[in-house]
Amino acid sequence: MREVVLDTETTGLEPAEGHRVIEIGAVELVDHIPTGNTFQAYLNPERLVPIESQRVHGISDEFLADKPLFADVCDEMLAFLGDAPLVIHNAAFDIKFINAELSRVARAPIPIARAIDTIDIAKAKLPGARYSLDELCKRFGIDLSGRAKHGALLDAELTARVYLELLGGRQTNLSLGARDTMVVLDVAKRTPRLRPAPLAPRITPEEEAAHAAFIAKELGDEPVWNWKAR
Repeated sequence: MREVVLDTETTGLEPAEGHRVIEIGAVELVDHIPTGNTFQAYLNPERLVPIESQRVHGISDEFLADKPLFADVCDEMLAFLGDAPLVIHNAAFDIKFINAELSRVARAPIPIARAIDTIDIAKAKLPGARYSLDELCKRFGIDLSGRAKHGALLDAELTARVYLELLGGRQTNLSLGARDTMVVLDVAKRTPRLRPAPLAPRITPEEEAAHAAFIAKELGDEPVWNWKAR
């Protein structure tokens, strides 16, 4: 099964107020294993990036000035996404922004039902926990030393690791279903090997006598192993 973990960076919080996507990052998973295939694009938003947003992701107007428009990378992005489920941390936010960009280039929106939200999974599996990406990474011991600022590809990679931890870590592919093969040994067809000579006893006559005295005292004359069939 192929899945794509997706993240975006934007100029603000609301596309209806004119905010745009400035970075898209995506990571491919196949059968819950990262394949190493990724997609990343920085985008010229055709507007200024507010300083408050720059403090979050560190992406400046100067850096974006020569980057392509969304229209220039749209086909490449859609080809990478394919028809795979999209694993997203706070899916409503990223889907809203991606769909706003798709609308600008007259392309069909991505249904929210296609998204797997890691926040929803975390709420179900870790009730009462904190659900930010940072907090979940800390909970699972995922290294955050490279995350001085937000970044779409970096955050997609971290989301992928959180997602796999939420699914059970390295045991996500362990299955005891009908597809597993059970190996049965046909014991009846095996011929037991006999010792050529019995092993010598490993207790002394004194120990044997002490054991017999203990049995006679504690269990009486007829311990269960001495019962005869009637």
